[in-house]
Amino acid sequence: MDVLRILAVALLTLVASEAFAAAAENIEKPNIVVILADDLGYADVGFNGSKDIVTPNLDKLANEGMTFSEAYTAHPFCGPSRAALMTGRYPHKIGSQFNLPVRGSFVGVPTEEKFISKVLQDNGYFTGAVGKWHLGEAPEFHPNRRGFDEFYGFLGGGHNYFPELFNKLYAKQKAQGLTNIDPYIRPLEHNGKEIEENEYITDALSREGVNFVRKAADTGKPFFLYMAYNAPHSPLQAKQEDMAKFPGIKNKDRRTYAGMVYAMDRGVGELVEALKSTGELDNTLIVFFSDNGGDKRYGANNDPLRAGKGSVFEGGFRTPMVMHWPRQIKAGSRFEHPIKALDLFPTFAGLAGASLEPDNKLDGKNIFPFLKTGEAPHKDELIFALRHRGSYSDAAVRRNEWKAVKVGEDSPWKLFNIEQDKEETRDLAKKHPLMLRDMVREMEVWSWDNAQPGWFHIHDEGALWRRHGMPRFDKTFATD
Repeated sequence: MDVLRILAVALLTLVASEAFAAAAENIEKPNIVVILADDLGYADVGFNGSKDIVTPNLDKLANEGMTFSEAYTAHPFCGPSRAALMTGRYPHKIGSQFNLPVRGSFVGVPTEEKFISKVLQDNGYFTGAVGKWHLGEAPEFHPNRRGFDEFYGFLGGGHNYFPELFNKLYAKQKAQGLTNIDPYIRPLEHNGKEIEENEYITDALSREGVNFVRKAADTGKPFFLYMAYNAPHSPLQAKQEDMAKFPGIKNKDRRTYAGMVYAMDRGVGELVEALKSTGELDNTLIVFFSDNGGDKRYGANNDPLRAGKGSVFEGGFRTPMVMHWPRQIKAGSRFEHPIKALDLFPTFAGLAGASLEPDNKLDGKNIFPFLKTGEAPHKDELIFALRHRGSYSDAAVRRNEWKAVKVGEDSPWKLFNIEQDKEETRDLAKKHPLMLRDMVREMEVWSWDNAQPGWFHIHDEGALWRRHGMPRFDKTFATD
């Protein structure tokens, strides 16, 4: 009887997926807008339970779209997470597991890795990137060489927010004859040409996102916008009028952080209004999430998740997420299964009708059919997080409701039922030793073809890597 039931369910699933695939072929190519926050806390948006920061525009998107309870990035900090988003691959597989050198470099995400922007561009999309790049500063790594028709923003890993301050500092250092100038104070650029920006950076990026939408609408093509805010990444710099919205927040850092989130939310509202006024909103898939967990040192709140940016605990790489598409996504819906930012590459490619190369090694899958059926896209599959430190690595692997975690050089592996214990406080390793060992062994198999890092954030980081014979996976995956 059980066999018959399983066969019946399988048949129904096959019929449903084939019916959806047939319907999907008739869907007009959607515009795709990715809005990426930088270091946003899991609990720092209204739709995810924020009690002190208000985000009315994001909440409206959430109410009219789908929210996700278990959305994971591929890495717990900026650069590697963004490399994964653009390539659809774990950054460890392509040598991008560290942030790019902080003082500038001629390295970047390997050019043989095709970005999703290029795939969409090759399939008739008008493409634009606005904001933070952090994927390579040399000419061959420039956004305009990686599939973006338009780029407005900065190439480094962050930027100061007030132009009246960074313009003055930049001019002073130039006058002194300096050439290696802090990227946080360098001018922004438009398609490779430096421009003078005079607006608070978050507002400036929102303005340029709106400009792109209007320009794209005039092309008659479907378009892809990668709207990469640097808010609320440090430095903590907010407009007084935005901070004034939060008189009840007494902690100065938290209040400044709240003002930065509020400015970003305002920009999201302006972007949606531009899509609406150009008649593009109904056929636009908007995806909002963060590149990693919030940085608790700078005012972020990841409750109820444990830890924050940089950690392989849930607070490090689980992020709030919304998808909004009036024609295809049911308003007020919530998806309760794990998904990965790595899924976005194949999902976007599928919606665009793009044929992926036969030998592609993408680490995600097209999840759009699963959003329709409500089924788990990664049932029985593995989701990894691996963060290298000076002489050891923190590691985590999730499968269904189970998550195995090792944090600290000499700490043992622990096992959590993540559905019942998202705070990761009840170690079940002794109750389920075979389950723990099996998951660790599976992650060990995954690690064998990881690439050596192509760069390090600073030379000291590279020195530690070599001195300690890293990655030392013999230590990472020891369970006895």
